[in-house]
Amino acid sequence: MNFKKYLPIIILALFAYKGSAQFGKNCELRQVKINIINPGLEYEMALGANTTFDIKVGIQAALDPLLPDVYSELGVFPAIAGQYRYYYNFEKRQRKRKQIYGNSANYVAPAVAVFFPGSRTIGTENVKGAFGYAGLVTGIQRSYDSGFNFSVDVGAAYYDGQFEGGIYPVANLSIGFIISEKRWCVGR
Repeated sequence: MNFKKYLPIIILALFAYKGSAQFGKNCELRQVKINIINPGLEYEMALGANTTFDIKVGIQAALDPLLPDVYSELGVFPAIAGQYRYYYNFEKRQRKRKQIYGNSANYVAPAVAVFFPGSRTIGTENVKGAFGYAGLVTGIQRSYDSGFNFSVDVGAAYYDGQFEGGIYPVANLSIGFIISEKRWCVGR
């Protein structure tokens, strides 16, 4: 796969990261998390009252679109993934006196990821090169005063790489701890 294909996605992610934010009352200003289920780091930064940019770097389980039966087994690859999350139920959670700390709410998000599997043998052929996806997910995130955090999202994405591209499901699970935060929420 040609890395230049994903350059626009990476540039968009950097602009979202550096973009000016109009901080609101709901989202955490920023938080750094350690993922233990998919070992790595995650950084989430507020971009608006209900929106954040979330980026993850680490080892991640994923479908391997090069396998003859894509659903037969998951691969585990180094990856970088990003989401532009819109949290749509902060106010409803606050009205019910539920915690919104750590962006504890439900969200929808365009999602992108690039996987760097290195060389591997599929069938009798040695293959190498990165692949990635771009799609849409919906999910939930919950954080607790102890710092424990989890998020889960599902959706669909277009996978592309050194194979014929196609639409496949996406499922992400993050379980870990918030290790650094800058709070900016009410309703706690």
